[in-house]
Amino acid sequence: HVQLVESGGGSVQAGGSLRLSCAASGATYNTHCMGWFRQAPGKEREGVAAIDSNDSTRYADSVKGRFTISKDNAKNTLCLQMNSLKPEDTAMYYCAADARLWVGYPLLRTEYNYWGQGTQVTVS
Repeated sequence: HVQLVESGGGSVQAGGSLRLSCAASGATYNTHCMGWFRQAPGKEREGVAAIDSNDSTRYADSVKGRFTISKDNAKNTLCLQMNSLKPEDTAMYYCAADARLWVGYPLLRTEYNYWGQGTQVTVS
């Protein structure tokens, strides 16, 4: 089993930056593919960024050029650097992982088996 714990959320003004982290523990060999998702009140959970075992990345159009996903395999940590934040980025952000080396739809929530509890990001 894999445990994922997010941190780094908070409140920031528009144009500011935040860096989210996700610490994986337990069966971390099951975290080859990882991603960040977000869910705003009343909306579906959507994929934001993902990275696979080859460090190939994928981003939602809404965050391209502003967000950067990275993974430190030695530390079992996933990060999301968020710059030029906008009010529409306000949401609960979740870390997700899957054991497969590659997934067909990296920004689709159903591709992932393991989820963290989330960290809130508020942009005003």
